[in-house]
Amino acid sequence: MGSLSCCLLLALAMLGSLAAAARKCNLQGLWRNELGSNMTLSAMDAAGTFSGSYHTAVAATNKQILVSPLQGAQQHPGAKGQPTFGFTVQWQFADSTTAFVGQCFVDHRGKETLETMWLLREEVPSRRDAWKATRVGTSIFTRIK
Repeated sequence: MGSLSCCLLLALAMLGSLAAAARKCNLQGLWRNELGSNMTLSAMDAAGTFSGSYHTAVAATNKQILVSPLQGAQQHPGAKGQPTFGFTVQWQFADSTTAFVGQCFVDHRGKETLETMWLLREEVPSRRDAWKATRVGTSIFTRIK
């Protein structure tokens, strides 16, 4: 009975890790990055496009931060478990737009994270000022729900 219990526990542990590894990442839901910004992504349509909203916790402006719309697409929806995606945010409180690209990862415990890189382009008065108009960075989002 003792060895049977041990084998049963081992089999259950292996099945649990296989289930987590086979789990596909789902972009839909509420996400938060390391700076405290929140993002809500809607369900994807058959073409892989989605929309949502972004509420940034940080901004280089004195204006009131507003929730801003986003539009995006996932590469080959449903084909793989850890898909790539991209989306843009049209800031409602600043003359700028940010483009994000990234990949969704699922770890061995089933925890989903979105690893992204972004480019923010702000409006400048002339081409002479274009050199200072683009910022680049990274963000890692974790699922809230």
